[in-house]
Amino acid sequence: MNFYSNHIFRFILLVALSVPIAAQAALPDFTRIVEEAKNSVVNISTKTKARKSRSIEAPSMPDIPEGTPFGELFEKFFDYENPRERRRESQSLGSGFIISKDGYILTNHHVIEGADEVIVRLANREEYVARIVGSDEASDVAVLKVEADDLPTLKFGDSDKLKVGEWVLAIGSPFGFDHSVTAGIVSAKGRNLPSDNYVPFIQTDVAINPGNSGGPLFNLDGEVVGINSQIYSRTGGFMGLSFAIPIEMAVDVASQIKVSGRVSRGWLGVLIQEVTRDLAESFGMDNPRGALVAKVLEDSPAKDAGLQVGDVIVEFNGKKVMRSSSLPPLVGRSAVGKDAQVTIIRNRSRELVKVRIAELPATMTRASFTGEEDGKPLEKSALGMNVIALSETAQKKLRVRSGVEVIEVDESGSAQDAGIQKGDVITMIDNIAVDSVDDFDAITDDLKAGKSVALLVQRRSGPVFLAIRPEDS
Repeated sequence: MNFYSNHIFRFILLVALSVPIAAQAALPDFTRIVEEAKNSVVNISTKTKARKSRSIEAPSMPDIPEGTPFGELFEKFFDYENPRERRRESQSLGSGFIISKDGYILTNHHVIEGADEVIVRLANREEYVARIVGSDEASDVAVLKVEADDLPTLKFGDSDKLKVGEWVLAIGSPFGFDHSVTAGIVSAKGRNLPSDNYVPFIQTDVAINPGNSGGPLFNLDGEVVGINSQIYSRTGGFMGLSFAIPIEMAVDVASQIKVSGRVSRGWLGVLIQEVTRDLAESFGMDNPRGALVAKVLEDSPAKDAGLQVGDVIVEFNGKKVMRSSSLPPLVGRSAVGKDAQVTIIRNRSRELVKVRIAELPATMTRASFTGEEDGKPLEKSALGMNVIALSETAQKKLRVRSGVEVIEVDESGSAQDAGIQKGDVITMIDNIAVDSVDDFDAITDDLKAGKSVALLVQRRSGPVFLAIRPEDS
Protein backbone atom coordinates (compact mmCIF):
# COMPACT_ATOMS: atom_id res chain seq x y z
CA MET A 1 0.00 0.00 0.00
CA ASN A 2 1.55 3.33 -1.07
CA PHE A 3 1.46 6.66 0.77
CA TYR A 4 -1.73 7.93 -0.88
CA SER A 5 -3.60 4.63 -0.55
CA ASN A 6 -2.70 4.49 3.14
CA HIS A 7 -4.12 7.98 3.80
CA ILE A 8 -7.30 7.27 1.86
CA PHE A 9 -7.81 4.06 3.86
CA ARG A 10 -7.34 5.93 7.15
CA PHE A 11 -9.83 8.62 6.08
CA ILE A 12 -12.49 6.07 5.16
CA LEU A 13 -11.95 4.22 8.45
CA LEU A 14 -12.24 7.45 10.42
CA VAL A 15 -15.52 8.39 8.71
CA ALA A 16 -16.95 4.90 9.27
CA LEU A 17 -16.12 5.00 12.97
CA SER A 18 -17.48 8.51 13.46
CA VAL A 19 -20.95 7.78 12.01
CA PRO A 20 -22.29 5.68 14.93
CA ILE A 21 -20.68 8.07 17.41
CA ALA A 22 -22.43 11.05 15.81
CA ALA A 23 -25.73 9.17 15.64
CA GLN A 24 -25.40 8.21 19.30
CA ALA A 25 -24.68 11.81 20.29
CA ALA A 26 -27.90 12.93 18.56
CA LEU A 27 -30.08 10.62 20.68
CA PRO A 28 -31.37 11.87 24.05
CA ASP A 29 -30.28 10.31 27.32
CA PHE A 30 -33.36 9.14 29.23
CA THR A 31 -31.55 7.69 32.23
CA ARG A 32 -31.81 10.84 34.36
CA ILE A 33 -35.57 11.13 33.78
CA VAL A 34 -36.13 7.48 34.67
CA GLU A 35 -34.01 7.69 37.80
CA GLU A 36 -35.85 10.76 39.07
CA ALA A 37 -39.36 9.65 38.14
CA LYS A 38 -39.53 5.88 38.63
CA ASN A 39 -40.38 6.00 42.34
CA SER A 40 -43.48 8.11 41.65
CA VAL A 41 -44.96 5.66 39.12
CA VAL A 42 -47.18 2.94 40.59
CA ASN A 43 -48.66 -0.35 39.50
CA ILE A 44 -52.43 -0.65 39.90
CA SER A 45 -54.36 -3.90 40.14
CA THR A 46 -58.07 -4.26 40.74
CA LYS A 47 -60.38 -6.99 41.90
CA THR A 48 -63.99 -7.31 40.86
CA LYS A 49 -66.24 -9.83 42.53
CA ALA A 50 -69.57 -10.63 40.88
CA ARG A 51 -72.11 -12.83 42.65
CA LYS A 52 -74.01 -15.21 40.47
CA SER A 53 -77.34 -16.46 41.81
CA ARG A 54 -78.06 -20.16 41.35
CA SER A 55 -81.85 -19.86 41.48
CA ILE A 56 -82.31 -22.08 38.41
CA GLU A 57 -82.33 -25.82 38.89
CA ALA A 58 -78.89 -27.35 38.40
CA PRO A 59 -78.59 -30.23 35.94
CA SER A 60 -78.41 -33.71 37.38
CA MET A 61 -74.91 -35.09 37.81
CA PRO A 62 -74.48 -38.64 36.54
CA ASP A 63 -73.68 -41.41 39.00
CA ILE A 64 -69.90 -41.66 39.28
CA PRO A 65 -68.29 -44.53 41.25
CA GLU A 66 -66.58 -43.32 44.40
CA GLY A 67 -62.86 -42.79 43.98
CA THR A 68 -62.95 -42.46 40.18
CA PRO A 69 -60.50 -39.88 38.77
CA PHE A 70 -63.37 -38.22 36.90
CA GLY A 71 -65.38 -37.43 40.00
CA GLU A 72 -63.78 -34.07 40.72
CA LEU A 73 -64.01 -33.09 37.04
CA PHE A 74 -67.75 -33.76 36.94
CA GLU A 75 -68.31 -31.93 40.22
CA LYS A 76 -66.68 -28.80 38.81
CA PHE A 77 -68.50 -29.12 35.50
CA PHE A 78 -71.88 -29.40 37.18
CA ASP A 79 -70.95 -26.72 39.77
CA TYR A 80 -71.57 -28.92 42.80
CA GLU A 81 -68.90 -27.27 44.92
CA ASN A 82 -71.39 -24.55 45.88
CA PRO A 83 -74.79 -25.16 44.26
CA ARG A 84 -76.48 -22.01 45.62
CA GLU A 85 -74.05 -19.33 44.58
CA ARG A 86 -70.64 -18.79 43.09
CA ARG A 87 -68.30 -15.80 43.34
CA ARG A 88 -66.10 -14.92 40.40
CA GLU A 89 -63.04 -12.70 40.81
CA SER A 90 -61.32 -10.87 37.99
CA GLN A 91 -58.17 -8.77 38.01
CA SER A 92 -57.15 -5.79 35.94
CA LEU A 93 -53.70 -4.26 35.66
CA GLY A 94 -52.81 -0.66 34.95
CA SER A 95 -50.51 2.16 35.96
CA GLY A 96 -50.71 5.49 37.75
CA PHE A 97 -48.54 8.18 39.28
CA ILE A 98 -48.39 10.06 42.56
CA ILE A 99 -49.40 13.75 42.42
CA SER A 100 -49.20 14.67 46.12
CA LYS A 101 -47.06 13.63 49.07
CA ASP A 102 -50.12 12.65 51.09
CA GLY A 103 -51.13 9.92 48.65
CA TYR A 104 -53.28 11.23 45.78
CA ILE A 105 -52.76 9.26 42.56
CA LEU A 106 -53.86 9.84 38.97
CA THR A 107 -54.84 6.99 36.64
CA ASN A 108 -57.43 6.15 33.97
CA HIS A 109 -61.13 5.70 34.62
CA HIS A 110 -61.16 2.47 32.62
CA VAL A 111 -58.40 0.99 34.81
CA ILE A 112 -60.52 1.09 37.97
CA GLU A 113 -64.02 1.01 36.45
CA GLY A 114 -66.29 -1.41 38.32
CA ALA A 115 -63.56 -2.44 40.76
CA ASP A 116 -64.46 -3.64 44.25
CA GLU A 117 -60.87 -3.28 45.43
CA VAL A 118 -57.93 -1.27 44.09
CA ILE A 119 -54.38 -2.18 45.10
CA VAL A 120 -51.50 0.24 44.51
CA ARG A 121 -47.94 -1.07 44.50
CA LEU A 122 -45.02 1.34 44.77
CA ALA A 123 -41.55 0.97 43.28
CA ASN A 124 -40.23 -0.28 46.64
CA ARG A 125 -42.85 -3.09 46.55
CA GLU A 126 -45.00 -1.58 49.30
CA GLU A 127 -48.70 -2.14 48.68
CA TYR A 128 -51.73 -0.07 49.69
CA VAL A 129 -55.45 -0.57 49.31
CA ALA A 130 -56.54 2.64 47.58
CA ARG A 131 -59.78 4.54 47.96
CA ILE A 132 -61.43 5.70 44.73
CA VAL A 133 -61.95 9.43 45.27
CA GLY A 134 -63.80 9.71 41.98
CA SER A 135 -63.55 9.16 38.26
CA ASP A 136 -64.79 10.71 35.04
CA GLU A 137 -65.67 8.50 32.09
CA ALA A 138 -65.79 11.30 29.51
CA SER A 139 -62.14 12.24 30.06
CA ASP A 140 -61.04 8.77 31.26
CA VAL A 141 -59.45 10.24 34.40
CA ALA A 142 -59.66 8.78 37.90
CA VAL A 143 -58.30 9.92 41.28
CA LEU A 144 -57.17 7.46 43.96
CA LYS A 145 -56.03 8.02 47.55
CA VAL A 146 -53.71 5.88 49.67
CA GLU A 147 -52.98 6.47 53.34
CA ALA A 148 -49.29 7.34 53.26
CA ASP A 149 -47.02 10.32 53.92
CA ASP A 150 -44.01 11.90 52.26
CA LEU A 151 -44.45 10.10 48.96
CA PRO A 152 -42.35 11.10 45.92
CA THR A 153 -44.24 13.23 43.39
CA LEU A 154 -43.79 14.29 39.78
CA LYS A 155 -43.49 17.70 38.14
CA PHE A 156 -46.13 18.83 35.66
CA GLY A 157 -45.21 20.31 32.31
CA ASP A 158 -47.15 22.23 29.65
CA SER A 159 -48.54 19.98 26.92
CA ASP A 160 -49.38 23.04 24.81
CA LYS A 161 -45.65 23.62 24.40
CA LEU A 162 -45.06 20.15 23.00
CA LYS A 163 -43.95 20.11 19.38
CA VAL A 164 -44.68 17.41 16.84
CA GLY A 165 -41.50 15.38 16.48
CA GLU A 166 -40.37 16.04 20.05
CA TRP A 167 -39.05 13.11 22.12
CA VAL A 168 -41.31 11.78 24.89
CA LEU A 169 -41.00 8.95 27.39
CA ALA A 170 -43.50 6.59 29.08
CA ILE A 171 -43.20 4.55 32.27
CA GLY A 172 -45.79 1.93 33.13
CA SER A 173 -46.63 -1.74 33.68
CA PRO A 174 -47.39 -3.31 30.29
CA PHE A 175 -48.77 -6.82 30.82
CA GLY A 176 -47.86 -6.43 34.50
CA PHE A 177 -44.13 -5.82 33.96
CA ASP A 178 -43.57 -3.02 36.50
CA HIS A 179 -41.71 0.16 35.59
CA SER A 180 -41.11 -0.62 31.94
CA VAL A 181 -39.70 2.37 30.03
CA THR A 182 -40.48 3.14 26.39
CA ALA A 183 -39.72 6.20 24.28
CA GLY A 184 -40.78 7.79 21.02
CA ILE A 185 -41.87 11.07 19.52
CA VAL A 186 -45.00 13.20 19.45
CA SER A 187 -46.84 12.20 16.26
CA ALA A 188 -49.66 14.74 16.44
CA LYS A 189 -51.47 17.06 18.84
CA GLY A 190 -55.12 17.79 19.47
CA ARG A 191 -56.18 14.45 18.07
CA ASN A 192 -59.88 13.74 18.58
CA LEU A 193 -61.17 10.18 18.61
CA PRO A 194 -64.75 9.24 17.60
CA SER A 195 -65.66 7.90 21.05
CA ASP A 196 -64.00 10.71 23.05
CA ASN A 197 -65.37 14.12 22.08
CA TYR A 198 -63.92 16.10 24.97
CA VAL A 199 -60.25 15.05 24.94
CA PRO A 200 -57.69 16.58 22.53
CA PHE A 201 -55.29 13.62 22.69
CA ILE A 202 -51.53 13.76 22.27
CA GLN A 203 -50.68 11.13 19.66
CA THR A 204 -47.28 9.44 19.98
CA ASP A 205 -45.44 6.42 18.64
CA VAL A 206 -44.31 5.42 22.15
CA ALA A 207 -44.80 1.69 22.66
CA ILE A 208 -47.92 1.45 24.85
CA ASN A 209 -49.56 -1.87 25.67
CA PRO A 210 -52.29 -3.12 28.06
CA GLY A 211 -51.09 -2.23 31.54
CA ASN A 212 -49.55 1.09 30.49
CA SER A 213 -52.94 2.79 30.84
CA GLY A 214 -52.87 5.50 33.49
CA GLY A 215 -49.10 5.90 33.44
CA PRO A 216 -47.29 9.20 32.84
CA LEU A 217 -45.93 10.60 29.58
CA PHE A 218 -42.79 12.75 30.09
CA ASN A 219 -41.03 15.41 28.07
CA LEU A 220 -37.23 15.64 28.03
CA ASP A 221 -37.28 17.92 31.08
CA GLY A 222 -38.74 15.05 33.10
CA GLU A 223 -42.13 16.77 33.38
CA VAL A 224 -45.44 14.95 33.01
CA VAL A 225 -47.24 16.19 29.90
CA GLY A 226 -49.91 13.51 29.61
CA ILE A 227 -51.56 10.32 30.87
CA ASN A 228 -51.20 7.34 28.55
CA SER A 229 -54.75 6.25 27.86
CA GLN A 230 -55.41 4.44 24.60
CA ILE A 231 -53.84 2.62 21.70
CA TYR A 232 -55.04 1.93 18.20
CA SER A 233 -54.68 -1.77 17.56
CA ARG A 234 -56.13 -4.55 15.46
CA THR A 235 -54.38 -7.19 17.53
CA GLY A 236 -54.71 -5.87 21.09
CA GLY A 237 -51.02 -4.91 21.16
CA PHE A 238 -48.94 -1.90 20.15
CA MET A 239 -49.09 -0.85 16.49
CA GLY A 240 -47.41 2.56 16.57
CA LEU A 241 -50.43 4.70 17.51
CA SER A 242 -50.74 5.71 21.16
CA PHE A 243 -52.83 8.46 22.72
CA ALA A 244 -52.32 10.42 25.93
CA ILE A 245 -54.61 12.80 27.80
CA PRO A 246 -53.05 16.28 28.12
CA ILE A 247 -51.95 16.81 31.71
CA GLU A 248 -53.73 20.19 32.01
CA MET A 249 -57.08 18.53 31.32
CA ALA A 250 -56.32 15.66 33.71
CA VAL A 251 -55.32 18.04 36.53
CA ASP A 252 -58.45 20.15 36.00
CA VAL A 253 -60.67 17.04 36.13
CA ALA A 254 -58.84 15.75 39.21
CA SER A 255 -59.25 19.09 41.00
CA GLN A 256 -62.99 19.13 40.33
CA ILE A 257 -63.34 15.54 41.54
CA LYS A 258 -61.45 16.29 44.76
CA VAL A 259 -63.42 19.47 45.47
CA SER A 260 -66.97 18.60 44.40
CA GLY A 261 -66.93 14.91 43.52
CA ARG A 262 -68.08 15.64 39.97
CA VAL A 263 -66.88 17.25 36.75
CA SER A 264 -68.54 20.28 35.19
CA ARG A 265 -68.16 20.91 31.44
CA GLY A 266 -69.08 23.81 29.25
CA TRP A 267 -71.98 23.48 26.82
CA LEU A 268 -72.76 25.40 23.66
CA GLY A 269 -75.83 23.53 22.41
CA VAL A 270 -75.12 22.90 18.72
CA LEU A 271 -74.80 19.85 16.50
CA ILE A 272 -71.87 20.24 14.15
CA GLN A 273 -70.30 18.60 11.12
CA GLU A 274 -67.14 18.82 9.05
CA VAL A 275 -66.75 21.51 6.38
CA THR A 276 -65.94 19.87 3.05
CA ARG A 277 -64.19 21.62 0.18
CA ASP A 278 -67.46 21.99 -1.73
CA LEU A 279 -69.22 23.43 1.33
CA ALA A 280 -66.32 25.82 1.94
CA GLU A 281 -66.64 27.11 -1.58
CA SER A 282 -70.38 27.65 -1.17
CA PHE A 283 -69.74 29.65 2.02
CA GLY A 284 -67.16 31.82 0.30
CA MET A 285 -64.25 30.30 2.26
CA ASP A 286 -60.79 29.91 0.72
CA ASN A 287 -60.12 26.59 2.49
CA PRO A 288 -62.28 24.04 4.31
CA ARG A 289 -62.02 24.66 8.04
CA GLY A 290 -64.18 25.18 11.11
CA ALA A 291 -67.28 23.50 12.50
CA LEU A 292 -70.51 23.80 10.51
CA VAL A 293 -73.60 24.22 12.69
CA ALA A 294 -76.14 21.61 11.54
CA LYS A 295 -78.62 22.18 14.38
CA VAL A 296 -79.11 24.63 17.23
CA LEU A 297 -80.72 23.04 20.27
CA GLU A 298 -83.65 24.72 21.99
CA ASP A 299 -83.05 26.41 25.35
CA SER A 300 -79.31 26.36 24.76
CA PRO A 301 -76.59 29.03 25.03
CA ALA A 302 -76.21 28.95 21.24
CA LYS A 303 -79.92 29.64 20.77
CA ASP A 304 -79.85 32.52 23.24
CA ALA A 305 -76.78 34.02 21.53
CA GLY A 306 -78.39 33.90 18.10
CA LEU A 307 -76.26 31.23 16.44
CA GLN A 308 -77.95 29.83 13.35
CA VAL A 309 -77.91 26.69 11.26
CA GLY A 310 -75.36 27.22 8.50
CA ASP A 311 -72.95 29.26 10.65
CA VAL A 312 -69.35 28.07 10.46
CA ILE A 313 -67.47 28.41 13.75
CA VAL A 314 -63.83 29.17 12.91
CA GLU A 315 -62.57 30.46 16.27
CA PHE A 316 -63.51 29.92 19.90
CA ASN A 317 -62.08 32.26 22.52
CA GLY A 318 -59.26 33.21 20.18
CA LYS A 319 -58.28 29.63 19.32
CA LYS A 320 -58.67 28.50 15.73
CA VAL A 321 -61.10 25.70 14.97
CA MET A 322 -59.56 23.85 12.05
CA ARG A 323 -61.86 20.80 12.21
CA SER A 324 -65.28 20.20 13.69
CA SER A 325 -63.73 17.76 16.18
CA SER A 326 -61.58 20.59 17.57
CA LEU A 327 -64.61 22.47 18.96
CA PRO A 328 -66.01 20.11 21.69
CA PRO A 329 -62.76 20.04 23.77
CA LEU A 330 -62.52 23.84 23.64
CA VAL A 331 -66.13 24.25 24.77
CA GLY A 332 -65.89 21.51 27.37
CA ARG A 333 -62.95 23.21 29.11
CA SER A 334 -64.68 26.61 29.16
CA ALA A 335 -65.78 28.12 32.45
CA VAL A 336 -69.49 27.67 33.08
CA GLY A 337 -71.34 30.98 33.42
CA LYS A 338 -68.64 32.96 31.60
CA ASP A 339 -68.88 34.61 28.18
CA ALA A 340 -67.05 33.06 25.24
CA GLN A 341 -66.09 34.88 22.06
CA VAL A 342 -67.15 32.82 19.05
CA THR A 343 -66.03 33.83 15.56
CA ILE A 344 -68.31 32.62 12.79
CA ILE A 345 -68.70 32.91 9.05
CA ARG A 346 -72.27 33.77 8.12
CA ASN A 347 -73.44 34.82 4.65
CA ARG A 348 -69.80 34.99 3.49
CA SER A 349 -69.00 37.52 6.23
CA ARG A 350 -66.96 37.10 9.39
CA GLU A 351 -68.83 37.94 12.62
CA LEU A 352 -68.10 37.82 16.36
CA VAL A 353 -70.77 36.39 18.65
CA LYS A 354 -70.72 36.43 22.47
CA VAL A 355 -72.09 33.27 24.08
CA ARG A 356 -72.73 32.70 27.79
CA ILE A 357 -71.49 29.12 28.36
CA ALA A 358 -73.79 26.81 30.35
CA GLU A 359 -73.07 23.49 32.04
CA LEU A 360 -73.30 20.36 29.92
CA PRO A 361 -76.46 18.48 30.96
CA ALA A 362 -75.79 15.12 32.57
CA THR A 363 -77.93 13.37 29.94
CA MET A 364 -75.46 14.40 27.24
CA THR A 365 -72.25 13.19 28.87
CA ARG A 366 -72.59 9.71 27.34
CA ALA A 367 -73.42 9.83 23.65
CA SER A 368 -73.35 6.05 23.40
CA PHE A 369 -76.64 5.66 25.27
CA THR A 370 -79.65 7.96 25.04
CA GLY A 371 -82.29 5.62 26.47
CA GLU A 372 -83.88 5.21 23.08
CA GLU A 373 -83.05 3.44 19.85
CA ASP A 374 -84.39 4.52 16.48
CA GLY A 375 -86.71 6.94 18.27
CA LYS A 376 -88.49 4.20 20.21
CA PRO A 377 -88.24 3.65 23.98
CA LEU A 378 -86.41 0.51 24.99
CA GLU A 379 -88.56 -2.28 26.35
CA LYS A 380 -87.79 -5.15 28.68
CA SER A 381 -87.01 -8.34 26.80
CA ALA A 382 -88.15 -11.79 27.85
CA LEU A 383 -84.74 -12.25 29.46
CA GLY A 384 -85.12 -9.33 31.86
CA MET A 385 -82.61 -6.89 30.40
CA ASN A 386 -82.29 -3.99 27.97
CA VAL A 387 -79.72 -4.04 25.20
CA ILE A 388 -78.46 -1.58 22.59
CA ALA A 389 -76.30 -1.84 19.51
CA LEU A 390 -72.61 -2.34 20.29
CA SER A 391 -70.99 1.04 20.90
CA GLU A 392 -67.52 2.01 19.67
CA THR A 393 -66.46 2.36 23.30
CA ALA A 394 -67.45 -1.24 24.07
CA GLN A 395 -65.75 -2.50 20.91
CA LYS A 396 -62.57 -0.74 21.95
CA LYS A 397 -62.62 -1.84 25.60
CA LEU A 398 -63.57 -5.46 24.99
CA ARG A 399 -62.01 -5.92 21.54
CA VAL A 400 -65.19 -7.36 20.01
CA ARG A 401 -66.74 -6.54 16.67
CA SER A 402 -70.26 -7.85 17.06
CA GLY A 403 -72.88 -8.40 19.74
CA VAL A 404 -75.25 -6.27 21.78
CA GLU A 405 -74.44 -4.28 24.90
CA VAL A 406 -76.42 -4.72 28.13
CA ILE A 407 -77.39 -1.31 29.54
CA GLU A 408 -79.96 -2.35 32.15
CA VAL A 409 -80.75 -5.52 34.11
CA ASP A 410 -84.12 -6.10 35.79
CA GLU A 411 -83.58 -6.64 39.51
CA SER A 412 -85.92 -9.63 39.57
CA GLY A 413 -85.54 -11.09 36.09
CA SER A 414 -83.79 -14.02 34.45
CA ALA A 415 -80.74 -11.96 33.51
CA GLN A 416 -80.14 -11.00 37.14
CA ASP A 417 -80.46 -14.62 38.24
CA ALA A 418 -77.97 -15.70 35.58
CA GLY A 419 -75.38 -13.17 36.71
CA ILE A 420 -75.56 -10.86 33.69
CA GLN A 421 -74.24 -7.38 34.44
CA LYS A 422 -74.59 -3.93 32.98
CA GLY A 423 -71.85 -3.48 30.39
CA ASP A 424 -71.74 -7.13 29.33
CA VAL A 425 -71.66 -7.77 25.59
CA ILE A 426 -73.77 -10.73 24.45
CA THR A 427 -72.27 -12.35 21.36
CA MET A 428 -74.17 -15.64 21.21
CA ILE A 429 -77.49 -17.08 22.46
CA ASP A 430 -78.24 -20.78 22.24
CA ASN A 431 -75.31 -21.24 19.80
CA ILE A 432 -76.67 -18.54 17.49
CA ALA A 433 -74.50 -15.50 16.81
CA VAL A 434 -75.92 -12.13 17.87
CA ASP A 435 -74.82 -9.34 15.53
CA SER A 436 -77.53 -6.74 16.18
CA VAL A 437 -80.48 -5.79 18.37
CA ASP A 438 -82.76 -7.26 15.70
CA ASP A 439 -80.91 -10.56 15.99
CA PHE A 440 -81.27 -10.43 19.78
CA ASP A 441 -85.02 -9.79 19.53
CA ALA A 442 -85.58 -12.53 16.94
CA ILE A 443 -83.63 -15.13 18.90
CA THR A 444 -85.18 -14.33 22.29
CA ASP A 445 -88.70 -14.29 20.79
CA ASP A 446 -88.24 -17.93 19.80
CA LEU A 447 -86.91 -19.11 23.16
CA LYS A 448 -89.16 -21.35 25.19
CA ALA A 449 -90.03 -20.25 28.71
CA GLY A 450 -88.53 -22.37 31.46
CA LYS A 451 -85.88 -23.97 29.26
CA SER A 452 -82.30 -23.01 30.06
CA VAL A 453 -80.11 -21.76 27.25
CA ALA A 454 -76.46 -20.69 27.11
CA LEU A 455 -75.34 -17.11 26.55
CA LEU A 456 -71.78 -16.24 25.55
CA VAL A 457 -70.87 -12.98 27.29
CA GLN A 458 -67.78 -10.87 26.70
CA ARG A 459 -66.36 -8.93 29.66
CA ARG A 460 -63.15 -7.12 30.49
CA SER A 461 -61.97 -10.27 32.24
CA GLY A 462 -62.66 -12.41 29.14
CA PRO A 463 -65.46 -14.51 27.62
CA VAL A 464 -67.78 -16.55 29.83
CA PHE A 465 -70.83 -18.76 29.23
CA LEU A 466 -73.85 -18.13 31.44
CA ALA A 467 -76.97 -20.25 31.72
CA ILE A 468 -80.26 -18.38 31.61
CA ARG A 469 -83.88 -19.53 31.85
CA PRO A 470 -86.33 -17.34 29.93
CA GLU A 471 -89.52 -16.31 31.67
CA ASP A 472 -93.04 -16.05 30.27
CA SER A 473 -93.46 -12.77 28.37
